Amino acid sequence: MKRPLPKLKILSKREKFPQGSRRRRKRNLGRGIYLLPTLLTTGNFFCGFYSIIASLNGQFNLAAWAILIAIVFDTFDGKVARMTNTTTRFGLEFDSLSDLVSFGMAPGLLIYLWALQPFGRLGWMAAFLFVICTALRLARFNVQEPNSSLSRFVGLPAPAAGVMVASIVILFLDFFLISKINPLILVGVVYCLAFLMVSGIPYRSFKDINLKEKKSFRLLVAAILLIYVGASIPEPVFFLLAFTYVLSGVVEWGIHLIRQDKSEPEKTSEETAQV
Repeated sequence: MKRPLPKLKILSKREKFPQGSRRRRKRNLGRGIYLLPTLLTTGNFFCGFYSIIASLNGQFNLAAWAILIAIVFDTFDGKVARMTNTTTRFGLEFDSLSDLVSFGMAPGLLIYLWALQPFGRLGWMAAFLFVICTALRLARFNVQEPNSSLSRFVGLPAPAAGVMVASIVILFLDFFLISKINPLILVGVVYCLAFLMVSGIPYRSFKDINLKEKKSFRLLVAAILLIYVGASIPEPVFFLLAFTYVLSGVVEWGIHLIRQDKSEPEKTSEETAQV
């Protein structure tokens, strides 16, 4: 004997969407975004886009300077978001997309059109490797645990790699007044920067520096001297700062490995003595 089918109950709008869930939905839709850090990130995005346009027009010095200006926006959008307690998931994703354009696509296209184009496939593959490693570096940063150390980055930060490329172009075009250099050197530089971005070498983030604490007078004098020299001859100063930062992680990592290798034989000798 067949059982009768149950009657379908037509739910009212109030029953489908309870009052509490409707309020939460309206609150989520009307939450919006924080304006100031988002505008700073938009400035970063704009500088990267302008750098691409300048590279396509053959204005390589303007393209490189746009990348350096983008690092200013990228630095302050995060600081403003942390200071005003306006850090959101939207801001993090938007910042990563902007960094991919400003410090991945823009430097990759700049270095390809300026020096790597004569190499053909090898040239554009080197530029592609730089861009894809930038994307991987940013994706890895986004999925890191929130309670990870703020004092260290895992791998070379993408903005530092992009600034390194831009500072090389500025140094030779604006300071040495040389339009072209040996492309083989730049191919090696691009490959090294790409490897450092996806490596596990730790780099200092300088996020744990507290500017409210009292500092020594010598540090103030050094900072003023650096600003003076940077304003006088900015091209080599930008290059030296970027090169020093890129090299600092490798040097500290090498020193750590050497100390670790020296400490292991001492531990084994102590263990054998105890036995």
